[in-house]
Amino acid sequence: MIILITGSAGPTGQAVSGYFEKNGHTVIGVDKDDVDLLDRDAVQALADGIEREHGRVDAVVHLVGGWRGGKTFADTKLEDWDTLHDLLVRTLQHVSLAFEPLLRESENGRFVIVSAKAAEKPTAGGAAYAAAKAASEAWTLSLADALKDTGSAATILVVKALVNDEMRAAKPEAKFAGFTDVNDLAEAVGELFELPASEVNGARRDLTA
Repeated sequence: MIILITGSAGPTGQAVSGYFEKNGHTVIGVDKDDVDLLDRDAVQALADGIEREHGRVDAVVHLVGGWRGGKTFADTKLEDWDTLHDLLVRTLQHVSLAFEPLLRESENGRFVIVSAKAAEKPTAGGAAYAAAKAASEAWTLSLADALKDTGSAATILVVKALVNDEMRAAKPEAKFAGFTDVNDLAEAVGELFELPASEVNGARRDLTA
């Protein structure tokens, strides 16, 4: 399979890339130093280039993320919303719009985002983050509707937060209760290919359950 991973440089991107690489798939990882995902034309050029080189795309795993917030609702800075809108929503829009035609042609394609429990139960200080996550979910569900009559699917994976070995080493006393390990997330992405597209398209799969 040809797998595009956006936001590939961080621990989560590395875990997902490693999972697919060890299973023999071709992984194309991009990060902000490779492609400006806020530039619609640049993202379209990426999609066109992959199509020319590989002829298809079987999955897009969109892992661009970020967090901003305050202690109280009144602490909320609208500048944080601007930042999160770009990171969580605008990049998603550009990537999904550019790659939807390729996913429509795939026999078993997948588009995946990682959302957060905060989208369904926002905290007072996390208004901007929760709203951006909710918007990204709605956008992905619209993509799912566009893919409903194809062999592809768009799926939302929900976590409380993610944890990796570096975080554990930095805070050995921390429990990270309810967090999802990045390697478990990678396996959850892989499992989406083992299920019928109709079963996972538009699904919001909670990894904290």
